[in-house]
Amino acid sequence: MVHLMEACLLTALQAYLLGSLLFGVLVSKLFYHDDVRLHGSGNAGMTNVLRTYGKLPAVITTIGDVGKSVVAVKLGQFIFDSLLSGTGADFQPLLQPICGAYLAAIFCMLGHSKPVFFGLRGGKGVLVGAGAALATEPIACLVLLVIFLVEVAITHIVSLGSIIIAALYPVLTLCYWLWKGTDAASLVSMWTFRVGFCYLAVLCFGGGLLSIWMGMYLDWVFRSLCFYLRFRRGSWLEQSVI
Repeated sequence: MVHLMEACLLTALQAYLLGSLLFGVLVSKLFYHDDVRLHGSGNAGMTNVLRTYGKLPAVITTIGDVGKSVVAVKLGQFIFDSLLSGTGADFQPLLQPICGAYLAAIFCMLGHSKPVFFGLRGGKGVLVGAGAALATEPIACLVLLVIFLVEVAITHIVSLGSIIIAALYPVLTLCYWLWKGTDAASLVSMWTFRVGFCYLAVLCFGGGLLSIWMGMYLDWVFRSLCFYLRFRRGSWLEQSVI
């Protein structure tokens, strides 16, 4: 149990510190002697860098933000594997090493949104979350990408697609690890970490995302009600004629 606590603390610490490295701010300060957070949306993410400084700084920011999340989750997995490993054919670790990757993903997003090195003013963490997901479940990411592209093609609302894949991600990962035959303790931990990770992703978009989702839902309810009323009216007219 002591080793488990050590693994969790070390994983959370290294992931938060790595997440606090805002490449958008570093690029703007290094190349332009400026702070990207003083422009546009006020965020330190790739989108604001692209709008403010252009394509090349945005590419560098993308590589940095995705790269730091990949490094964080791989380090988290390594720490869990190292501290919770044992010897003997009957040895069973308390948690699978992949749990360290999930824990690291959460704290890397926290570090990106509330960076200790930059006055707790960061970005939304979209690229950080994407990098962490890609490093842990590339197949699930491919499925979610297809769903996202289909949704955007139909509704043209990127934010709605983001909340849909955030909701589906824990479900897909749970099905994957159930299929792999993972032990119950690791499944519960991974599910908890993944729900927390996706909750953070939704919160980073702010209340506007939930408002969009609620508006779409109410629109669907209204259309369904109108269809039902037209159907009932048609049935009543048909019975009157008979």
